[in-house]
Amino acid sequence: MDHHTDAGAPRSGVPTYIVEAVVAVLVLILGLTVIYGSRKLGSGWTSDGPGAGYFPFYIGLIICISGAGILWQSVFGKERNTEIFVDSEQLKRVLSVLIPAAVYVGAIQVLGLYVASAIYIALFMIILGKYSPLKSVILGIVINGFFFALFEIWFKVPLFKGMINLLSFTGY
Repeated sequence: MDHHTDAGAPRSGVPTYIVEAVVAVLVLILGLTVIYGSRKLGSGWTSDGPGAGYFPFYIGLIICISGAGILWQSVFGKERNTEIFVDSEQLKRVLSVLIPAAVYVGAIQVLGLYVASAIYIALFMIILGKYSPLKSVILGIVINGFFFALFEIWFKVPLFKGMINLLSFTGY
């Protein structure tokens, strides 16, 4: 199968069957995790009937069989899909959003929702949106100031303030 872009240059990237194989392995891991947990709960038949893990065990087994079937087809199947699933340019665009989002989730744990969100919004606007740093920082602060007022003051719903804030109130 010939993989070319509109300009005629060949597309390079990750083939679809590789992505299918990786997802199949993840499905297998999920199924094995369900089986392991159900065995710890007791997946056998007891004097009262099925144990707590009886039905989850068989669900995990079905998931494992499905994952193994998908893995077999994607790696050894006669009609495996060799088309490019994602090319390098598309992958860069996805990662330019995914990696900062993952860092943001980690930053919430340390800095809290409001501070991490203000930084995330400002950096996203500066780096990906190419907005001026001053406008970006002001907008990040204003947006999170609004949400602070909305949740903390008006609705009286405290949101997570982060590990740094927790340590300052516990005396450590």
